[in-house]
Amino acid sequence: MLNREQEIPAAKLSVVQYVVLAVLLVLIAGLWRLQIVGKDNYRALAQANRVRKVPILAPRGRLLDREGRLIVDNYPSVSAFLVHEQGRDLDADLPVIARGLNMGIDQIQAAIKKYGISAKYQPIPLKQDITPDEQEFIEAHRDALPELELINEQRRLYPRDGFAAHLIGYVGEVSEDMLQQSQYAYYEPGDVVGRSGVEETYDQLLRGTDGSHDVLVDSHGREVGVLGNEPAVPGKDLKLSVDLDIQRAAENAMGDRNGAMIAMDPHTGEILAMVSRPVFDPNRFAVRIGRDDWNKLMTDPNHPLLNKAIQAQLAPGSTFKVIMSVAGLEENVAQTLKVNCQGGASFYGRFFACDAHHGNVDIRNALPFSCDTYYYTLAQRLGITKIADWAHKMGIGKKTGIDLPNEVAGTMPSEEWAMRNYHRKWYAGETISVGIGQGAVALTPIQLARAIGGITSGGDFQRPHVVMSNQLPAQYEQAMLESFPGSGATEVRLDPAAWQTITDGMADTTTGSGTAHASHLEGIDFAGKTGTAQVLNHSFGAKSVSSNIAGRANAWFVGVAPRRNPDIVVVVLWEHGGWGAGSAHLAAQVIETFVDKQRRLEHNLQAPPKAAPLVEVGAIYSAPGEQDGAANNKPSAKSLSTPVGPAEKPAPPAGSPTAGMHGGHFFVPVHPWNAARAASVAATVPTRKPSSRQSAPQEGLAMAASLHAPVIGVPAR
Repeated sequence: MLNREQEIPAAKLSVVQYVVLAVLLVLIAGLWRLQIVGKDNYRALAQANRVRKVPILAPRGRLLDREGRLIVDNYPSVSAFLVHEQGRDLDADLPVIARGLNMGIDQIQAAIKKYGISAKYQPIPLKQDITPDEQEFIEAHRDALPELELINEQRRLYPRDGFAAHLIGYVGEVSEDMLQQSQYAYYEPGDVVGRSGVEETYDQLLRGTDGSHDVLVDSHGREVGVLGNEPAVPGKDLKLSVDLDIQRAAENAMGDRNGAMIAMDPHTGEILAMVSRPVFDPNRFAVRIGRDDWNKLMTDPNHPLLNKAIQAQLAPGSTFKVIMSVAGLEENVAQTLKVNCQGGASFYGRFFACDAHHGNVDIRNALPFSCDTYYYTLAQRLGITKIADWAHKMGIGKKTGIDLPNEVAGTMPSEEWAMRNYHRKWYAGETISVGIGQGAVALTPIQLARAIGGITSGGDFQRPHVVMSNQLPAQYEQAMLESFPGSGATEVRLDPAAWQTITDGMADTTTGSGTAHASHLEGIDFAGKTGTAQVLNHSFGAKSVSSNIAGRANAWFVGVAPRRNPDIVVVVLWEHGGWGAGSAHLAAQVIETFVDKQRRLEHNLQAPPKAAPLVEVGAIYSAPGEQDGAANNKPSAKSLSTPVGPAEKPAPPAGSPTAGMHGGHFFVPVHPWNAARAASVAATVPTRKPSSRQSAPQEGLAMAASLHAPVIGVPAR
């Protein structure tokens, strides 16, 4: 063993030093060879092989109705993308590409200009939904045109005929303006996003996360190896509050009439149906819409892209008298107010007409008669300040906070409003017109649905919403409430006697000599209020007296069933429909469909089990016996010996959930006529067997081959 005190011989130390020096010289020579001598060769090798990330686009989440039936699905599609390969003369290839894809050279150049050429060799969209022949062209020219790439996509398949189009919305490419907004900071040009309706509101949940297919390509764009895959994460399926059966009834009732219709569960605020007319076809947006088609939609004077259920702010006419009745009774004015209607009355030197000579009128018959003279007088006694205060309590002049984009607030005039908007004082004579829902007051159908639903529920006002609350993560639901501020869920304590007077007056409207007596539904406790709102011109408060269709009054109706603690509230706006009684007939069809369905569920009045036909929703089909859960979605309503409930608001049953339960009862005993009628329609309307609401539609059950698939099962509308 070496003695530590002995020194290493100088000769051995020299050998070690020479070895180390030799190794260093070898390394230096290798580096010199790589960096100097072989740089051109290795540059060529690096250019010959590089990584291309081919996106794997995430399928968008599907939209289902409250019972799990499919409304919006996706269909497989192939699109052509373009990658600019280094060293290639792209301009020289454009004529060949244009011919093979049936495009103009200018279209290709426009796409290149719009999206730019990525330095990371990311494909840019060139043409969507290409044909089999166009796919064959790209495959056949893999070597000659390596810049062309085929990418599989999932495109939206919406119901045809615009079924629920305004509620669902549509998708489209993210715009340049949107990319400047913080909420779209992580989006890229060409990304598909929700542009309206549920598609826009819940885009982050529906869109999923794209993956990528990483391939090694040579200098000619040919694939020479696969480096790996990052799978796409599909978007979340969402269950809407919409009931397909009620939605279909509303669509059929509205037909081609311009306007809007809403059906809502006032216990929860869940939207059961929403219709806006005229309609548009969202399938035209699923593949990039053409400029001509877009301009046609934007210049249409009937505004087909406008969701009139939440964006049409119009004078509500006599439907506002329900709110006036609340204000009058709660302020202890209406209880003793009596008028002798002789076709109108004079206020402040001006005569205000009524449409009939009603004689002696008090609060008990003022609503069913819809006596303008009574409500003129009530408005004068209350004054605009008290009217506005009570209207604001019921959400008039405020957004409801519904989870749909671009809701408007409407207008509830007041002294402060006149000064803020017109820099003038409010005149007492203007209050008279407000008393009958005319003048400057303007409501949206959704505001009216929330207000009347809350009044007839004894003062419980709910936030309308179109997605079932149990579908959202807690933090997301809170963010939604902050993103859509409005009246929300509130409670306004109403005097039980006032509540009974108002709801009885609404029930008398649909019976006897009420303004909607022609829409009376035998055996159903159906209550409501008509509204005939004269059209205003652009001058503040001036009425249009034109005799053409555009000058006809707007026809409103709001109906509930039953009259107290209702399970459904329906609002109809028929633009230029003439009289509110016409809208009452439309609402009655939806109420009847709702009640018939509940009766079948409660009393099991179905035909004997048999193979169920497919139910058509546009181009999308689902088998009615395959999805479960109706019994838990819409709890049963009990039969009563009389349709009239107690004056006091009943408390919910102990232990009952706050969402989805129904405290009202709208059934009289099932007479033979009702039983026979329910049995006669049992085979034509889908029913659901009682079970848990956990199952979603099975894959492929409801997929149509194309938007022009033949109707199966239910006849076409």
